[in-house]
Amino acid sequence: MSTVRTLAELEALYEAPVSTSVIKEIDHLTDLHRAYVDAAPFVVVATSGPGGLDCSPRGDPPGFVRVTDERTLLLPDRRGNNRLDTLRNLVVDPRIAVLFLVPGIGVTLRVNGTAELSTDDELRHSFSIDNKPPTTVIVVTTTSVYTQCPKALIRSHLWDPSRYRQSSELPSPGEILEAITAGAFDGKAFDAAYPERVRQTIY
Repeated sequence: MSTVRTLAELEALYEAPVSTSVIKEIDHLTDLHRAYVDAAPFVVVATSGPGGLDCSPRGDPPGFVRVTDERTLLLPDRRGNNRLDTLRNLVVDPRIAVLFLVPGIGVTLRVNGTAELSTDDELRHSFSIDNKPPTTVIVVTTTSVYTQCPKALIRSHLWDPSRYRQSSELPSPGEILEAITAGAFDGKAFDAAYPERVRQTIY
């Protein structure tokens, strides 16, 4: 197996970057970029820390990521499993990348920058849903903003309902837990209780 080990070797394999892929990158959000932020109900957040890398999904009603100015985004950290992978990383390494997805739209928006965690009461409560505020709000300062072409979503048919799968076709979280604990975990009970657990803990 041949392995690429230098930038020179890598660049020799590919043509020069498409010109528009370079000029589209700026350090701030325009009103046109903001349209994607306001429409997106789902983002993927990437961070890095001493323990390694993390890439986590975040979702809420469209517009849940708030733009306060051309360089600032606010992202509420909703209730989760308390692993805190993203937040642990940001406390020690503020670099962050956020990918915005809009259902049915192939173009995505990529935002890179730095982040800090805010516990400001007024800010937290401004993001309340069902009278439940997030514990923290991730405040992102942008350093790089650009759209990503839709080729990946076109190739994957991500938004094509005819390609959607049924959950019964894949192992459930309970089945996986039971398998990796060699049967010490009751996967069926976990899966059966999950819908009610989600209802009670979604916010």
